[in-house]
Amino acid sequence: MNEVMFAESHRELQDRYGQRALADRTVEAIVHSEFTEQDIAFIRMRDFFFLSSVGPDGHPTVSYKGGAPGFVHIENNELLFPCYDGNGMFLSTGNIAADPKVGLLFMDFERPRRLRVQGLARLDETSPREAFPGAMFLIRVAPVQIFVNCPRYVHKHAHLETSRYVPKQDGSAPLAEWKRLPVVHDVLSPEDQAAAEEAGLLSLEEYQAKVDAGEG
Repeated sequence: MNEVMFAESHRELQDRYGQRALADRTVEAIVHSEFTEQDIAFIRMRDFFFLSSVGPDGHPTVSYKGGAPGFVHIENNELLFPCYDGNGMFLSTGNIAADPKVGLLFMDFERPRRLRVQGLARLDETSPREAFPGAMFLIRVAPVQIFVNCPRYVHKHAHLETSRYVPKQDGSAPLAEWKRLPVVHDVLSPEDQAAAEEAGLLSLEEYQAKVDAGEG
C-alpha cells in the first residue's frame, strides 16, 4: 500500500522532515480498501461530500455533491451516488467518462470528522434509480484507498437545513433560480422553459440578490 500512496516526491519530504516512519505507520494503521461497518454508517449519515476528478487538461477539479441524508449508498463494497440535474456541462461526469480516477471527501462539521475515499468511478446509465429519487443516472466508485483523517483542524459548523432543491421521494424539485435568467432561457428544456415563464424571468441583478440572500 505504501508504494501506491507515496512517490519519490513524498518520500523526499518525509525524509527531509523526519516523518517517513510516521507516514508508513499511519498507512498501516488507517488505510484500507474495503468499507468497514463504521465507514458505511458514517457515509449513510452524510448529506454532502466533495468530489475530485481529473479534467481534460490533466488538472484536478473539485465539486460539491449534496442530497438528502443517505443519498450515497454502499453495495458490495462499491459506492453509489446519483447525478442530479445540473447546469448541463457534466464536468465531473464527463471527466469520469474519460478518466476514472476520483477522490471523495466526506465531512461532518458538527463532531467533527472526515473520511477520504480514493477510487475508480464509472457512469451507470442502466441500473434502476428508484432508490435515488431525481437521479438522471448513477455513479459507481470502486474504492482503492479508504481512510479517516485527523479532525483537529476541522472547524465546527452547525447544520441548519437541507437544501430545498434536493429531489423529493417522487423525484420532483423546484426550478433552479438561475434557469429564470433570460440568457439561458432558449436553451432550456421545454419543461424548464415553461416553468421559468410561469415563475417569471429574472434580471441578473434580481438573481444576484437572491444568491446574496441565500435563496439561490
